[in-house]
Amino acid sequence: MLKVTGLTAHYGTSQALFGMDFSLEAGQVGTLLGRNGMGKTTTINTIMGIVKATGGSIAFEGEELVGRDSYRIANLGLGLVPEGRQIFPNLSMMENLVATASNHLGLADPWTIDRVFTLFPELEARTGSMGNLLSGGEQQMLAIGRALMTNPRLLILDEATEGLAPLVRQKIWAALTEIRKQGMSILVVDKNLSDLLRIADRHFIVQRGQVEWAGTGVQLQADAEVRQRYLGF
Repeated sequence: MLKVTGLTAHYGTSQALFGMDFSLEAGQVGTLLGRNGMGKTTTINTIMGIVKATGGSIAFEGEELVGRDSYRIANLGLGLVPEGRQIFPNLSMMENLVATASNHLGLADPWTIDRVFTLFPELEARTGSMGNLLSGGEQQMLAIGRALMTNPRLLILDEATEGLAPLVRQKIWAALTEIRKQGMSILVVDKNLSDLLRIADRHFIVQRGQVEWAGTGVQLQADAEVRQRYLGF
């Protein structure tokens, strides 16, 4: 479904990605792991066209993404839950969901507000609350719901549970597990390795703007040296 090959990106004259290579099959959950500042967020933003690639290829279901505008990339079926959530603060929770609603791919069973409320019952009681008045956990649930309302084929989450209380993190992971059961592909960045190991099929460790290690959860659990060298635990 997603194939990233030789991807490079720069911020001005500073190079951030040095030949990223990884791929994700339809229905799989993949992770980008690594310490802060290694290029995970830049990789996601480059896939989405927010940061312009300076080299390499990003193929999504055979369509080349490099050079496309962000909104055109999203319309191909990529939904982003960005770092920091970026909820529209002056819109209500309901308006945040409606603002992004679309079904460009013509899915027969599209995501609706009712489906989002089934996934996150906590949101239904806050329909009129402004985005900036929601708790951090509610904002993250809303950010995921907002991305789902675009009816993507691939859901991308940057720091899926950063700064959230343990109980809220459990709800987020449970929701992502349910989304996966429904057949959606997911690419996720997060630091909670134990949770990622339970949900993901493939792991990609990013070091200085390139993938230094790739493998399954079983392989990562078995390789203490790799975890210590690249993840610090």
